[in-house]
Amino acid sequence: MNKIPLLLRIIIAILLGVLLGQVMPDAGVRVMNTLCGLFDQLLKFLIPLIIVGLVTPAIAEVGSRAGKMLLITVVLAYAFTVFSGLFAYAFSTGLFPSALPTAQGSVLDAESSTFAAYFTIAIPPLMDVMTALVLSFMLGLGIALFGAPALKKGFDELKAIVSKTIERVIIPLLPVYIFGIFLNMAAVGQVAEVLKAFLAIVAIIFLMTVVLLVLQYTLAGIVTRRNPLKLLRTMLPAYFTALGTASSAATIPVTLRQTLRNGVAEPVAGFVVPLCATIHLSGSTLKITSCAIALMLMQDIPIDFPTMLGFVMMLGVTMVAAPGVPGGAIMAALGVLESVLGFSSAQQTMMITLYIAMDSFGTACNVTGDGAIALMINRLHRK
Repeated sequence: MNKIPLLLRIIIAILLGVLLGQVMPDAGVRVMNTLCGLFDQLLKFLIPLIIVGLVTPAIAEVGSRAGKMLLITVVLAYAFTVFSGLFAYAFSTGLFPSALPTAQGSVLDAESSTFAAYFTIAIPPLMDVMTALVLSFMLGLGIALFGAPALKKGFDELKAIVSKTIERVIIPLLPVYIFGIFLNMAAVGQVAEVLKAFLAIVAIIFLMTVVLLVLQYTLAGIVTRRNPLKLLRTMLPAYFTALGTASSAATIPVTLRQTLRNGVAEPVAGFVVPLCATIHLSGSTLKITSCAIALMLMQDIPIDFPTMLGFVMMLGVTMVAAPGVPGGAIMAALGVLESVLGFSSAQQTMMITLYIAMDSFGTACNVTGDGAIALMINRLHRK
């Protein structure tokens, strides 16, 4: 099964859940809901550890570097990321209400009253999400400022443990959990509306990534006084490479080559492109924000701008921990989804499902946007 791509495993899980949910006896659905409940508790336990294990060493690594170019790059990458989240908010609240069904919240509950779990086991987390976030920033900045090599080594080892837990436990079990959720929805009889909503969400978010890239290169074109469409066209090989690899890191050589062809100085491109592959995730932020708004609309959860602004700003910082980890950005975002928007484990799993379905599009948007940042840094660096 590990040789089958995760996206294909999730598609198979959804199809099996939809089909078997029509014929499976009530007892079988309750068994799956019991297993989903156990996974739910495991996920709640792991989320604070994921935050501490990934965010702390990531902040320590970025903070240990020095220089004016680093500061400018980090500020621009964060600004691009926050802008993408706010753009997603404006776009999503404008388009999704007319495209999505509402009042679907009950079907996302893996333990519905109709098919209740046989038993549950509580696994309390060691700390809440906000405590984990604050602790991660304090420790990460502390390691960056004071060195603390022993502490840094310890958190690097914790990151390796957390990454392996995601890779060997969470990701393999995720299709099973998704199967259980869709099995329950099919048994309840409301899966068709959810699947239609999924297709609408994917189509709209793909359109949003294209518009976002045009906006990013329009800004880069204004700063550099060059034709933004020509700049964007030069970066298309990086875009299509990322579509195939679904990895910012694996696309770095192509992104670097195309950035140089756009006239960025080699020292600037050699610094900015690899760094932005780690800290700039505009496409990922756009997807997560849009999917969150879509699920909130489907469940009649109130959406207000101050809450979403706080969510986007915190999400932009948390994204620094995403690259290099299987499930990357969305796994790092689970804690923010829970602490700011109050998403349950079932809702978080739906977010993961939607995110992975569009993984390549978000990665392509990320790496192509890296070229826009490099162009702006190059212009500012020459002044």
